Amino acid sequence: MQAVVIDRFGEPKDVLTAQEVPPPAPGPGEVRIAMTLSPIHNHDLAIIRGVYGYRPPLPAVPGTEAVGVVDAVGPGAGIQVGQRVAVAGARATWADFFLARAEQVVPMPPTVSDETACQLLAMPLSSLMLLDDLRVQPGQWITVNAANGAVGRLVNLFAQQRGVHVLSLVRGPGSVRAMEQFGYGPVIDTEVEGWAARAASVTNGEPIVRGVDQVSGQAAGDLMSLLAPRGELVSFGALSGQPLIIDTGAVIFKQAVVKGFWGQQRSAEIDHADYIRLVHELVGRAADGTLRLEVQAEFPLDGAADAAVLSETPGRNGKVVLRAGAR
Repeated sequence: MQAVVIDRFGEPKDVLTAQEVPPPAPGPGEVRIAMTLSPIHNHDLAIIRGVYGYRPPLPAVPGTEAVGVVDAVGPGAGIQVGQRVAVAGARATWADFFLARAEQVVPMPPTVSDETACQLLAMPLSSLMLLDDLRVQPGQWITVNAANGAVGRLVNLFAQQRGVHVLSLVRGPGSVRAMEQFGYGPVIDTEVEGWAARAASVTNGEPIVRGVDQVSGQAAGDLMSLLAPRGELVSFGALSGQPLIIDTGAVIFKQAVVKGFWGQQRSAEIDHADYIRLVHELVGRAADGTLRLEVQAEFPLDGAADAAVLSETPGRNGKVVLRAGAR
């Protein structure tokens, strides 16, 4: 079969190659899935660079989420061959076939498109858990940067449904228009002079109680400047590749809290009944069309390096995904 392989950690454009490798065989409690689509997430690229909380042994096949069809089952798996499923928290999904534990797979209704199903579980589930952890009430304000990305759009969607207001920060007029077309607002372009003053005015004097930072660097300090006293800044990512740059005075005099959120760890800690509830909520919303996740571009497995570059290109308004070859 064909798979995307890294033999060393480094920049995705330099280390991602397509290779012919043997197909994996499912063991007890495992299923083998013929991959249809697999998205490129920011954490996938961090794993490839060797800077994530998990470093796979090399050589490694990247990829952590996908939609596909069950192709083979191991003893005790209890899953039917031919079933269309989505999987998150897996390993080596950027391949024609990959393995997953039976408890990881979620059957997908036919009304959920491959484009939505392939990215339904990882970022949406993290976004739901994030909102739970923020402990915000209807009518309160939060702010999120890189808001035109998958997590930013999902936080907006779920917050709207909970009556929570979101101030979305993006870069560039194209990203502003895209967010407004989704019906999300207010949206502010941080490349426009005086954006911070405008951000302070659009809430009509209401305090911003939480900030979700996906960029790090100075962007984290910008979010801190918008927070109300006793607000919380949650570090969700580091798209800039820089450490947090936060004014000490703002932390002290606002008595602010700075903390991190790691969806993978949170998923491991969550009560199983809550996990099932959240997954059912996501699948239900996708099935009825309430939750639709866009794909901007598809690449074959041997185009993974170019796909990774596009995935990190500013102004993107949908996921970049890999499609397995014809079988």
